[in-house]
Amino acid sequence: MPYLLKSEPEKYSFDDLLRDGETIWDGIKNPQALITLRNMKKGEDCVIYHSNEGKAAIGLAKVVSVELAPPEPPSKMTTPLVRIKAGKRLKREKPLAEIRDAAVFHGSIMFRQFRLSVVPLTDEQFDWLVHG
Repeated sequence: MPYLLKSEPEKYSFDDLLRDGETIWDGIKNPQALITLRNMKKGEDCVIYHSNEGKAAIGLAKVVSVELAPPEPPSKMTTPLVRIKAGKRLKREKPLAEIRDAAVFHGSIMFRQFRLSVVPLTDEQFDWLVHG
């Protein structure tokens, strides 16, 4: 399953990921987003989306590994440590307005729960972001 990962570019941009090569995708607090992260599998594709500033799909990444960190405190939900590897920059950034207008995104959780920082994508949505 492909995913859309939202990042605030002033905190960590796609260019930062390209520079670093790999990173742990952290800072996620929303329980639903954490469940989505926990369900990721090695080799799955991701689209990096700049939120707040830029508001566009920018580039690609791939899940390298998913591990579960010990919860602190133990009563809390286990935090997934998802390591991603930088892929290529999209040939053309896809701005939010264009994504919102695309038929393939009608009814998407991306627009029903806009504050989610990790959004599962259908294969058709991923293909549209990469090739559309």
